[in-house]
Amino acid sequence: MPKRIQPLTELKIKNAKPAPKEYKLFDGGGLFLLVTSAGGKLWHLKYRFAGKEQKLTFGPYPITSLADARQLREDAKKLLANGIDPGEIKKAKKAELAAEQRTFEMVAREWFAKNEPAWSTSHCATVMSRLERDIFPVIGNRPIAELKRTEIIFLLKGIEARGKIETAKRIKIYCGQIFRYALNLEWVESNPTADLKTGDILAKAEEKHHAAITDPKQVAELLRAIDAYTGTFVVKCALQLAPLVFVRPGELQKAEWSEFDLDAAEWNIPANRMKSKQPHLVPLAKQAIAILRELHKLTGNGKHLFPSLRSNKRPMSNVAMLAAFRRMGYDKEEMTTHGFRAMARTILDEVLQIRPDFIEHQLAHAVRDPLGRAYNRTSHLAERKKMMQLWADYLDGLKTGAKIIPLKRQVE
Repeated sequence: MPKRIQPLTELKIKNAKPAPKEYKLFDGGGLFLLVTSAGGKLWHLKYRFAGKEQKLTFGPYPITSLADARQLREDAKKLLANGIDPGEIKKAKKAELAAEQRTFEMVAREWFAKNEPAWSTSHCATVMSRLERDIFPVIGNRPIAELKRTEIIFLLKGIEARGKIETAKRIKIYCGQIFRYALNLEWVESNPTADLKTGDILAKAEEKHHAAITDPKQVAELLRAIDAYTGTFVVKCALQLAPLVFVRPGELQKAEWSEFDLDAAEWNIPANRMKSKQPHLVPLAKQAIAILRELHKLTGNGKHLFPSLRSNKRPMSNVAMLAAFRRMGYDKEEMTTHGFRAMARTILDEVLQIRPDFIEHQLAHAVRDPLGRAYNRTSHLAERKKMMQLWADYLDGLKTGAKIIPLKRQVE
């Protein structure tokens, strides 16, 4: 007759001391506690499945208590009674957890490291820049096994919206290579980019063209021309402020003092003045604050920052700024008030290497995550404040003729 096993107690477990050789304390039903020579205590379950003896680990004591271990034993017995191997269930759960933790960014970086030795230094820099600026902010934290074709299309359409068709095509190629790498390792069941033709999804709609100066050398000339402008002080301030905030012309020209908090360095534009009908927050660089404080001495007692010459109860019109451009020698085919937005977008992206979603958010464009949720007005505020100050400092450098070295990844 088999020896009857005396069930364990918490006291017996706590009093179990390490010995020169590891030993087992049995609780019955295949459950035992392994006490190691180092003093560790680990729960195991011994069982038979398909005629073979198997062993399942439940975890260390006291993290896994005696009551927990007994419950796990009962759960395993129920599975065995239904012809299911509890060990295989545990392996499946472990694999599922690993898949959840295996994000697109993790796999992409592993793919990059594998290919890096075969690539030139410049190509490595280009690939990593595109991964970090264009891909990771959108799908980087998603489990790669869960990514759908619609999310890849969302990613590509977002790049297309910035006018970067060739970049979108290249990004699609990178994504395809990363998915093939994961497919070969059996981390994904399929490649969502397979048979995805960029020509079918990147049919770019024709957009209205706003003349803009985007070449840094020409931007420097324009900024110096604005500083030398001899027209009215109000118009000059509007021209100086425009590149620093790059809002839409109407949003600037109709700005009201009540919207500004100069101490907090913020401009809060209400929803009813925005094209998107959503409130917008513009972080103000030190240079913008200096312009506004000087302007406040002249127009601060009124409602509008830039009142009309005919009546301080009305804001100035776009005509005043267009006339100023003509007076400085720039016609409407060369530069418009709206052009400051294209200027900022182009240089922040291509020269300063700022993350595209930060730029688009500051332009008050609809920026959404892959699930379609809109970011709010304060999203990435700290990063956008850094971006706006970096931008203002860069413009100062252009004006003074300093050698501007393209800055990469200044805002993370």
